[in-house]
Amino acid sequence: MNANAIFLKELSVEQLQQLINTSVKNGIQEFQNEIQSKDNSEELLTRDQTCDFLKIDSSTLWAWTNKQKVKAYGIGARRYYKRSELLECLTLLKK
Repeated sequence: MNANAIFLKELSVEQLQQLINTSVKNGIQEFQNEIQSKDNSEELLTRDQTCDFLKIDSSTLWAWTNKQKVKAYGIGARRYYKRSELLECLTLLKK
């Protein structure tokens, strides 16, 4: 017998539903814990990561930075952007 085998014929429909329900709840709980444990709001992104995140070209990022639409932080010639501040810059467009 295979140790990884599942014998569904030994489970009632209710037991199977409960098993699936418990597994899904545990998976969701683990995912929520993982998200909460990571504080992505202060994560620093490089220029390339910021362009990927916002789906823009580097020239657009440069223009937005110069117009102070987005805040950049630097060390030497390197520029970084806070994920939380990028999200704050997004505005709701009226139709």
